[in-house]
Amino acid sequence: GYCLYSATTVLVLTLGSGVHGFTLDPDKQTFLQTHPNMRIPDVGSLYSFNEANSREYSEPVQNFLEKMKEAGKIGGKKVTSRYIGALVADVHNVLINGGIYGYPSTRDHPDGKLRLLYESAPMAMIMEQAGGAGSTGYGRILDVLPPQPKKKRRNDENEIDNDDENGKSFEEEAGKGIHVRVPTFLGSVENVFELDQFH
Repeated sequence: GYCLYSATTVLVLTLGSGVHGFTLDPDKQTFLQTHPNMRIPDVGSLYSFNEANSREYSEPVQNFLEKMKEAGKIGGKKVTSRYIGALVADVHNVLINGGIYGYPSTRDHPDGKLRLLYESAPMAMIMEQAGGAGSTGYGRILDVLPPQPKKKRRNDENEIDNDDENGKSFEEEAGKGIHVRVPTFLGSVENVFELDQFH
């Protein structure tokens, strides 16, 4: 889940069976359930991409954005752009109104910048539990597995060898897995499907 701080403090979470929203009551100092069983619309007109980086995006994403802007529509609805620049705020806006959020790969970051373990996968789970989708452009975010470190092996003297053939320790290899990054597209099922068709 996530917390969103603005005029009110909102907590949105899933335990694997739907998405629920809670708003902080400052007088009682407790969260009250204000948005039970949140559902994202199947299609939305909102798109949330950092347009300043659009020339750096992969060709499929550039083509998707260009075609959408030329048509003036996304998912059959008039296009509206809203990009705040904060993952939680942008994804929350898409969750409420429908549409698509994207943090694609760029030339400088071919794997994307959002980390799978604690940014992309948790938000994808929320979106899917709310009836939406989470994609890398090539498949579900929740199907991506971080790379696993090679098992420790024994050398000729039957001692545990902590380094692989490239001189990397088991701990270094394990650390890479939790920081793996993926291109991230989150939102309404039809909007994410439309983007996936360009890949």
